[in-house]
Amino acid sequence: MTSEPPVCRHAVLLLASDTFLVHYHFTANAMAAPMTTETFPLSAPKSVLRNLQEAELIELAVKRGEGRLASTGALTMTTGVHTGRSPNDKFTVRDASTEDQIWWDNNKAMTPAHFDALYADFMAAVKDKDLFVQELFAGADAKQQIKTRIFTEFAWHALFIRHMLRRPTASQLVNFAPDLTIVNLPSFKADPARHGTRPGSDTVIAVNFAKKIVLIGGSEYAGETKKSVFTYLNYMLPSKGVMPMHCSANVSTDGANSAVFFGLSGTGKTTLSADPKRTLLGDDEHGWSADGIFNFEGGCYAKTIRLSQEAEPQIWDASNRFGTVLENVILLDGSNAPDFNDGRLTENTRSCYPLQFIANASKSGTASHPKNIVMLCADAFGVMPPIAKLSPSQAMYHFLSGYTAKVAGTEKGMKGNEVSATFSTCFGAPFMPRHPSVYGNLLRDLIGQHGVNCWLVNTGWTGGRAGQGGNRMPIKATRALLDAALSGSLAGAPMRTDPLFGFQVPLSLDGIDAKILTPRETWTDNAAYDAQAAALVEMFTKNFAKFEAHVDSNVKAAAPVLRQAAE
Repeated sequence: MTSEPPVCRHAVLLLASDTFLVHYHFTANAMAAPMTTETFPLSAPKSVLRNLQEAELIELAVKRGEGRLASTGALTMTTGVHTGRSPNDKFTVRDASTEDQIWWDNNKAMTPAHFDALYADFMAAVKDKDLFVQELFAGADAKQQIKTRIFTEFAWHALFIRHMLRRPTASQLVNFAPDLTIVNLPSFKADPARHGTRPGSDTVIAVNFAKKIVLIGGSEYAGETKKSVFTYLNYMLPSKGVMPMHCSANVSTDGANSAVFFGLSGTGKTTLSADPKRTLLGDDEHGWSADGIFNFEGGCYAKTIRLSQEAEPQIWDASNRFGTVLENVILLDGSNAPDFNDGRLTENTRSCYPLQFIANASKSGTASHPKNIVMLCADAFGVMPPIAKLSPSQAMYHFLSGYTAKVAGTEKGMKGNEVSATFSTCFGAPFMPRHPSVYGNLLRDLIGQHGVNCWLVNTGWTGGRAGQGGNRMPIKATRALLDAALSGSLAGAPMRTDPLFGFQVPLSLDGIDAKILTPRETWTDNAAYDAQAAALVEMFTKNFAKFEAHVDSNVKAAAPVLRQAAE
């Protein structure tokens, strides 16, 4: 066996005046697997700081000038050019094992030769570097769990992924042999000619499923690491009959009534699942197996732009304490307090914290089969009702569609009253290596097997388009309708059939203005509503054309159609 480099096993932290002094004791690492079996060996860097605890990583991040502590105790970081993921720089190695398994229309291919050159250059780049290593689990269900080893250049990146994944016990770290290895080097610059990456870009996310490794270079945005784990699970789990889901999830306090919330960014996936009356499983990534649902992660990654204590008290409290990582959140001059209303760096400001920062979070991360599935959209066109009940075929249609809308003021490059429809299949197209029909069929089968109620919830606009007379859907109304759906009381309520989408819409609910349940009645100009509704139906139809060959007649029949204007 090749000898191991010095590895940090523990640290003594001393505080002298205002300076953090960190003294490391290096010993040989008895926990590592033989180097001949390592995809990216621990011996590759000059040294590694392995499995440091949260306080150690925070002190190192401050000492190294990576970030600052806010007055609330949170660690604040900026991510440079990349304030979000870089999907155009993500590549999957196309080889014999992936040729017939990957949805190549949605995944950029990299040749094995280009990957080998990239791997060799990563190995050369780390020779003189001291890297951080975190060894963590992805998946709360021990049957489906994978072991991950993540190498990072930054202490705060190590802290981030330590929050986001699930932390093994000391005994579980003995002889830890990873199923997946991720190497994240923000200082590495990809060479398009040598590495086969995007011309004009020096950023790369290269996924090699056969070798079980992801190489990330040229981006400081920590979410790339988190989503690389998710991408790997999305590839591996369907072959085991497990449905990977880009969703949040919670469960009733008695554990008998779990719910899944699908939704793209900005639809309320994190906000609505953080319900003080229910136990939170997680806010972003879950699996659904024969045993029920389970969280992939051990932390939350919440959007914080315009975060308020009144609207989202749990997320507010978790974001304003020591241990939390705030990404691209500006600190107020003088007080060093986080300014969650300041989007000058990005609208995609984030808060990363472990699940235990939410008082009613599940410790096990697992729950029974869901009784309800909620598909969230933020319809900025003002056409969708606040809630609708879906048949299994309609659920598959809307799952494959993955609709929401973007508006100026929350998205870069959009101005004035501009509204743009977004369709991201499976509510997470950038992370789905396989064809969407693989996930859609799995979901429909599970819905049928377990008799799940499915709902479409619009958290967007009512009374008109965003910026053109429309108002944001009242969060109190959304929560009241959602509470009724999750309790089971709404499923048996009187419904009308929507004339465009064919789904069932409740006629009334105590405490809710019945007018908002019929969107056309909230518009002052019915003809304008009809025109906008027709335009949205056309957008759905155009988007779904690419899936028609992969679905049965029932799912095709779930598509919206243009009939006489609404009731």
